[in-house]
Amino acid sequence: MDAREIRLSEVIGQGYDAFWHFKGRYRVVKGGRASKKSKTTALNLIVRMMQYPQANTLVVRKVYRTLKDSCFAELKWAINRLQAEKWWEARETGLELTYLPTGQKIYFRGMDNPQKIASITVDTGFLCWGWVEEAYEIGREEDFNMLDESIRGALPAESGLFKQITITFNPWNERHWLKKRFFDQPDSDGVLAMTTNYTCNEWLDDADRQVFEQMRLRNPRRYQVAGLGNWGIDEGLVYENWREEAFDLGQVKALPGIRAVFGLDFGYTNDETAFFCGLADNRNRRLWVFDEFYERGMSNRKIAEKISRMGYQKEQIRADCSEPKSIDELRMLGIYHVKACRKGADSIRNGIQLVQDYEIMIHPRCVHFINEISNYRWETDRQGNRMNRPADDFNHLMDAMRYAMEEEITKVRVN
Repeated sequence: MDAREIRLSEVIGQGYDAFWHFKGRYRVVKGGRASKKSKTTALNLIVRMMQYPQANTLVVRKVYRTLKDSCFAELKWAINRLQAEKWWEARETGLELTYLPTGQKIYFRGMDNPQKIASITVDTGFLCWGWVEEAYEIGREEDFNMLDESIRGALPAESGLFKQITITFNPWNERHWLKKRFFDQPDSDGVLAMTTNYTCNEWLDDADRQVFEQMRLRNPRRYQVAGLGNWGIDEGLVYENWREEAFDLGQVKALPGIRAVFGLDFGYTNDETAFFCGLADNRNRRLWVFDEFYERGMSNRKIAEKISRMGYQKEQIRADCSEPKSIDELRMLGIYHVKACRKGADSIRNGIQLVQDYEIMIHPRCVHFINEISNYRWETDRQGNRMNRPADDFNHLMDAMRYAMEEEITKVRVN
């Protein structure tokens, strides 16, 4: 087949030399936004697949449905950036990438179906490499261990192949098992643990860098994590009354007194549109979170289409009352039962106080909800004293939850 010569330094950029050449068991990269960690991983895996004709790769996120618009898209971008698209085939249904000259494959799996990970077999060669993207979503170390064990088996000595798992994530919480396992013991020979941030991304323009400068000035806590890639501190959380639980939706719906509740918080360019789906038991003060969507750049038509595809177009939905035109348009687009929430003095604080009385069970598929509730904190003043209002951050699904629970909270007050 045709050969092409490219300069990897021009394609990849700087800041990842040790990462690129490391061949130990674990490459672990925590980083801020725009730090190139995902794009560099994608480029590296595509290059390696073409260098090692017997190697196959497994790409994993906690929830399978999040892979198509993240890792799958990143790897296709990498193929195009390396000008290798004529040698690769991308299968959108079932998610699979095949290197045509050899038949090697990149497989995609979600931790929400662990059996598919444990039983994976390759068509040709060996399963050598894994990539765990947004590893912060994986809350239990034992789930990672199951994935780790799937990259197993002897490799031919003459092949030059090696086993490796690459782990990339944003370090929102210093109590996460990833810190203790990979960063608190940095001298382990089999581990490369590194921190990256936007300062190593030479392709950002002045406008991009200004975003981080504004973050540094206006939200120093977020800048430490999203900007510099440092560990977030788990203190001052608004909600501590929750747990992750893989509950059976049908069994919960069958419980007496259960009501479905739905909330919608609008966003667009800089903020996510957040849709919350829950089941509430007011008598026992319990709330089960079972579905969500969380996306930027969604027009009202796209929101309506998404809600319809998810099967919730006939449900009662409480939406942010600050956008009455959007609510009217959603009704015109077939979401007939959407209505504005009621906002008043101290509505956020009062809503929070009442939701705090509920025991909250979150299905593992709701990764964005888990991320927000893990980081939704009380505001602090310049001296670090906690204030009686939540920080304006990690709050889109938190707001949608309050909207959804508005009627339930009113009932609790009356009773």
